[in-house]
Amino acid sequence: MKLQNTVLLMALLLLFSCQDNKEQRLIENAKDTKKKETIFNNINKGWNFNANPINPASQGLVAMWPEWRGFLLELNSKPKSTIGAFQKKAKALSKKVAELNNNIPIAYNKPEIKSRIAVLISKINSLNLYINLDEIPDNKVVALVLEINVQLLSLQNQLDEIVRKSTIPIEEGESDLIQMLDTSRAIPTR
Repeated sequence: MKLQNTVLLMALLLLFSCQDNKEQRLIENAKDTKKKETIFNNINKGWNFNANPINPASQGLVAMWPEWRGFLLELNSKPKSTIGAFQKKAKALSKKVAELNNNIPIAYNKPEIKSRIAVLISKINSLNLYINLDEIPDNKVVALVLEINVQLLSLQNQLDEIVRKSTIPIEEGESDLIQMLDTSRAIPTR
């Protein structure tokens, strides 16, 4: 009889403890859902890229440089539904920005452009990393979006600077001076 009472008591304890776990899980799920919703809303508000070309140089490149055009189009489209959509967008942006190093137009294939593209690649890869973490730091994601906008502006300004420098006429005798400064053409000393 004592054994039956003990077994019955254990079964009741087990039954009540399971119900408590279900209630706790429901409360935790509600908190987790609310937290994810808050993160989604913060990222959704902060996901604003300035992808429109700001100067004639970058506008002209849209027609000549397909990788640049594809990257700007990818930046312009904003995901709307879930965090998963933002994660897919970040992955697509990482692929598109990596392609910018391919087929850079000859006039712009300079170290200053390549370095700005490298910084942009780094920032977008960081964005991709942060948004794919289990615990998404939404404040870092929003801060990275702002940093990407700054780097994009810097790249476009450098494109414009190259165009401006190319329009400056060469003075008389400047080409001879540049040839004389070239060390590969120097007369060897014996």
